[in-house]
Amino acid sequence: MIDVTSRNYVWRYRSAQHWLTTWWEVYGPLQKAFGKLDEAGQQQLTGALLELLEDCNVATDGTLVIPSEYLEVVVTKR
Repeated sequence: MIDVTSRNYVWRYRSAQHWLTTWWEVYGPLQKAFGKLDEAGQQQLTGALLELLEDCNVATDGTLVIPSEYLEVVVTKR
């Protein structure tokens, strides 16, 4: 049996910079991406990520609030 459900999650952080700092500290793929770049590349990636976060941000008070949708798939073997 396969059960598929559309779900919503709202990402909430103090700011876009807070999101970047938090994920840089804990998310290996983001650390590796930054680690492969020189200083100029790191600055460009930082700017691109912050711009993307602000483009998706629905908050108007300086915080970061990004609604997102994901697909939950549960497969049950009988």
